[in-house]
Amino acid sequence: MEFISSKKGLLISGILAGLIAIWLAVSGNPQNMAICVACFIRDIAGSMKFHNANAVQYFRPEIPGIVLGSFIISLFTKEFKATGGSSPVIRFFSGIAMMIGALIFLGCPTRMILRIAGGDLSAYIGFIGFLAGIGTGVFFLKKGYSLEKKVEIKKENGYIFPTSLLLLLILSVTTGLFAISKKGPGSIHAPLIISLVGGILFGIIAQKVRMCFTGSIRNIFLMKNFEMITPIFGMFIIILIYNIITGNFKFTAYGPIAHPQFIWNILGLYTVGLAGVLMGGCPLRQLILAGQGSSDSIITVIGLFIGAAVAHNFKLAAAVATKATATSPETLGGPNLNGKIALLFCIIFLISVGITGIKKGKINEKR
Repeated sequence: MEFISSKKGLLISGILAGLIAIWLAVSGNPQNMAICVACFIRDIAGSMKFHNANAVQYFRPEIPGIVLGSFIISLFTKEFKATGGSSPVIRFFSGIAMMIGALIFLGCPTRMILRIAGGDLSAYIGFIGFLAGIGTGVFFLKKGYSLEKKVEIKKENGYIFPTSLLLLLILSVTTGLFAISKKGPGSIHAPLIISLVGGILFGIIAQKVRMCFTGSIRNIFLMKNFEMITPIFGMFIIILIYNIITGNFKFTAYGPIAHPQFIWNILGLYTVGLAGVLMGGCPLRQLILAGQGSSDSIITVIGLFIGAAVAHNFKLAAAVATKATATSPETLGGPNLNGKIALLFCIIFLISVGITGIKKGKINEKR
């Protein structure tokens, strides 16, 4: 365990996480989505018929796997602790805002890294917004922002979420109650066992190295601490090398599943970055914390789930860009007017959360 916390251990852990993402993509998952938390939660919401976007409906085993991996390793290392009580309503709606931002960009920070490693220019542009969102969150932290203090609760509270996800996964496999896409991203997936094992292993690694795309950059801005960025760097490098070797690195305006409306890529990831700082973690980190007993993160994950349903039911999610064919013209994709308005409301909401979360005593202290 001491090795894992060393710089070399963190780097190797990130490389292993990247190899798992590659394994999942090679085994059948969409290549530039291999283990995208936001996209996979969206697919699960569709499979449970919370939205009717036929192309994105499949109960992705990776999500229960990530939570179970975190749950198992935290029990083994005695890091599991059931906690809760920190602004659940704010966390729920911030989870919704985070998901809407991700679906405007078409991916969470995990997929952002995958797309950058594949040469997708729209992801490079979106990264600017991600940095700006984190920077805004850090501004609020420096001013004294915080939510209510979490408290320890009965440990049984922490067992319910991993168990529920496992039961839902079993039901999705053994019954015909869940929707499955016949075409589109939801129809493209690795075999069940590979997806589940890959998710569990990824969850174990992410829990041990505290992998968080938002938190790693927050720590650089706030404390000049580069420790948390090390595993993410390792993950990025191994995927980049794989893409270059296999010819999958193509520097283009947008990848096979994205759009070149750059301002909305920026604002989408700005929302994700800001929400991640205010809520204490990116979508992946929320899953990890949910697995190790945080009811606050469970509430945020449920917000992500509902956000996916809202985004697709009310046509807020961005559309994919398409190239011209013999029968149809080229389309730029991106969000429609509904999506743009909703995203701006999400940003206003999150900024208001940051402002109202500033503790007056800490401001006076700094003065």
